[in-house]
Amino acid sequence: MDKTAVVHGRSSVAQTDPLFPGYPFDQHLVAGITPIVSGGPLDFRIDRPHGMKGFILNMTVRGTGDVFDGDRSVRCERGDLLLFAPEARHDYGRADGHGEWFHRWVYFRPRGFWSPWLQWPGASRHIGRLHLHGEALRAEFEDLFTRVDQTHRGGRPTSQELAINQLEHLLIRCVEEAPAQATRAIDARVQAACQFIARHLARDLSLEEIAREACLSPSRLAQLFRDQMGVTIVRWREDQRLILAKHLLRSSSTAICTVSSLVGYDDQLYFSRVFRKRVGVSPSEFRRGA
Repeated sequence: MDKTAVVHGRSSVAQTDPLFPGYPFDQHLVAGITPIVSGGPLDFRIDRPHGMKGFILNMTVRGTGDVFDGDRSVRCERGDLLLFAPEARHDYGRADGHGEWFHRWVYFRPRGFWSPWLQWPGASRHIGRLHLHGEALRAEFEDLFTRVDQTHRGGRPTSQELAINQLEHLLIRCVEEAPAQATRAIDARVQAACQFIARHLARDLSLEEIAREACLSPSRLAQLFRDQMGVTIVRWREDQRLILAKHLLRSSSTAICTVSSLVGYDDQLYFSRVFRKRVGVSPSEFRRGA
């Protein structure tokens, strides 16, 4: 059977299961395990030529898979971790001649300060790779993936925020187990800028104010911030505002107009437009658990 045809056939149907094509991945974090066995319902080749809106961290826990990048292919076996950047093409499936491929995964849209943790040695241009040596280490990482998965399915108002904290732990462990990677410490002046913005999220700080706090010129801060954090200052601040807004919406009964003001948006309608564009649902829908 042409497995690509199966993928395209299913993608036209509204999908609520992230294991099948057509799922929108419109949340900040989704996690799971994909148990592929030869001839089973999940035994088809995924092909997302334009990548996704977020990153995917993938760990093979059983069997063998192949990830394709043009004429190249990367063989994935137990203990292999892959990090797909948003622009990376997703073209992978169970390796021919192997009966199964089980892989745990986390789809996520990163927080601004995670950028240094997402610079992995490359299996290809937009796919990072890390191999875990030793049974104890593989078991530890599988447990970390499992915790992220179980936490985000927990059904609590703060389940997604707690799962994001678990994911931070997982990403830091990945950095620790990649000794060949020259990880960069975040410049103290960029850290000062981040802390200043975080303390004053409700204010529309000017670039000049932030630069004075960081003891840099505005142009130098803007360049250094983007180099170190991977996003602009404006985007980073918006990320932090939305993280706080989501926490307030799910963990309190604070009125949406008040939440809007607390995170720096005096115009509630504008806040709702930004929230819907970035999160995929309106603030009220998010509060209801949509």
